[in-house]
Amino acid sequence: MDNNEIILVLDFGGQYNQLIVRRIRDLGVYSELRPYSTTIEDIKKINPIGIIFTGGPNSVFESDSLSVSRDILNLGIPILGICYGAQLIAHLENGKVATSSTREYGGSKIVYSNAPLFDGIPSESTCWMSHTDFVAEIPKNYTVLASTKTCRIAAFGDIDKKIYGLQFHPEVIHTENGDKILENFIYKVANAHGDWAMKNFVESSVAKIKSIVGMGTVLCAMSGGIDSAVAATLVHKAVGDRLTCVLVDHGLMRKNECAEIMSVFRDGLDMNLKLIDARDRFLSKLTGVSDPDAKRKIIGAEFIRVFEDFGKTLGNVDFLVQGTIYPDVVESGFGKSAAIKLHHNVGGLPAVINFKEIIEPLRDLFKDEVRKVGFELGLPKSVVMRQPFPGPGLAIRIIGDITEDKLEILREADAIFRSEISDADLDSKIWQYFAVLTGVRSIGVMGDMRTYDYMLALRAVVSLDAMSADWAKIPWPVLEKISNRIVNECRNINRVVYDITTKPPATIEWE
Repeated sequence: MDNNEIILVLDFGGQYNQLIVRRIRDLGVYSELRPYSTTIEDIKKINPIGIIFTGGPNSVFESDSLSVSRDILNLGIPILGICYGAQLIAHLENGKVATSSTREYGGSKIVYSNAPLFDGIPSESTCWMSHTDFVAEIPKNYTVLASTKTCRIAAFGDIDKKIYGLQFHPEVIHTENGDKILENFIYKVANAHGDWAMKNFVESSVAKIKSIVGMGTVLCAMSGGIDSAVAATLVHKAVGDRLTCVLVDHGLMRKNECAEIMSVFRDGLDMNLKLIDARDRFLSKLTGVSDPDAKRKIIGAEFIRVFEDFGKTLGNVDFLVQGTIYPDVVESGFGKSAAIKLHHNVGGLPAVINFKEIIEPLRDLFKDEVRKVGFELGLPKSVVMRQPFPGPGLAIRIIGDITEDKLEILREADAIFRSEISDADLDSKIWQYFAVLTGVRSIGVMGDMRTYDYMLALRAVVSLDAMSADWAKIPWPVLEKISNRIVNECRNINRVVYDITTKPPATIEWE
């Protein structure tokens, strides 16, 4: 990533680590998550303006605990340790870390002292604790900077060396003024200017793609999802008609979806976008298949075969575009992060298309940042705010076997649900919402006739990152209207239910 400023976040295994990176980026400074084992030499090459040690499940005095070289504290780079990170600083600086008889978890009242880290923050506030170990004695030349009723050393620091430790988590919303603490670390301790903006990202990415591709040819497999759409648009902005995009219609898309994608990208943006009609191929393979894992495997395998056939007509291409985003990189293991990098994670495609390198223009971005880039590129809201959609499509939103009849029923019901959520101005407030055609039939009455038809389930969740989710509190009048429209306008549905299960224990999708 071509940024003058970077806050390096060293990962010690805590649950909020990606959230720290997101918070810093939201404050206008680029940040990257790297493994705790990143060497001093690599840190010097990265040249961060500040370093954050994350939380983690270990104890600093155990033989197998995650640690860093003490030399990192003498680089002259401002450091902020959070929870385990704070304990590690104390341990490395010959302070004392102890284990409590009980774990402290939840909100605590905290009192702050005067320090650059807490500038502009009320002296009394609330913080979020999550720890068993604690700093019992601060190192020499450090000062206690905050306390709670049960944690005497809730924050400490060496103001001259610009090294601070927080026993609590400023990155979670439960800590009042937590963003202000991070902002103070970035701007008042690390002296950032704040140069992380989507406009800069677009300009630098387009320039880099041009330099890498040169006069080469590029292929992008588009799903219509936001990641592949934005990646393709960036590359198209850089290389024009030397990019070929392919959209496979597997017959499992939502209502009018392929037509909308073609309209936006081929007709609106003048992309070289080819539509492959493979509906019969996929549906014939899925006939009689009910097991969700089997559905996924069949669909994945057929995608490869479709691209094998397409590849024979295309010949060699120089580059393949992927919509890999930052959580994909972090979850699949760390690597050297860059705006564009050789990185293989398209299941099977590299094996069937001949190419030199993979271009991943979004691999440093979180999903919300990808959406910001989409708007910066001028993509319509319908594309940028498109609902997350699984690769197997409606196949895993139909419980049981797949038929064209069931697909048509579900498409109509799902379109009504999405339309009413949008009309109620709830589409930007709900992370994901969709309909599921259950395998359950029930007795109903429509007019004077007895019916025995499908039960449709509605699912809508709110979430930050899809790792956990709560069910969306859709107003009852909106749900009532949705239900009335579905049972009156969609054939073979006589009952609508709303899923109010959180994740965990449930997943967001039903299959």
